[in-house]
Amino acid sequence: MLSIKGSEIKGTKNLTIIAEGVEIDGKINCPGSLRIDGSTKGEIISGRDITIGKEGNVEANVKTVNAIIAGTCKGDMIASGEVEITSTGKFIGNLTQKDALLTVSKGGLLKGESAVGSDSNVFKTKDEKKDTEDTGHKLKKD
Repeated sequence: MLSIKGSEIKGTKNLTIIAEGVEIDGKINCPGSLRIDGSTKGEIISGRDITIGKEGNVEANVKTVNAIIAGTCKGDMIASGEVEITSTGKFIGNLTQKDALLTVSKGGLLKGESAVGSDSNVFKTKDEKKDTEDTGHKLKKD
């Protein structure tokens, strides 16, 4: 088994659950995986996976690695990994992926555009972009 010590981001092993009946309006920044069975509006950033359950309703722009949509998702999504729309899932919006790893099951709905992006910065979170900028060198002009 491969093991990397010290480089793991705190919270990435956690699963955050937004239960059925819970409503959230605002920004969610989750370093680990996220499961939504309730209702969310706003913006969602997940450092790993996002699962929208059958009863889940999302109206937000989403940035994640992998996504499984079994409920309803309205908004734009950026995913660096796989996206699956199940037979009960509905995705309405624009999807941008690093690679063409989209699966739509029979009965699933994709209404919008699906594109493969080549700009690797699109798939980075703000923290990852900041880390990259902090390690770069700037030249000072006289």
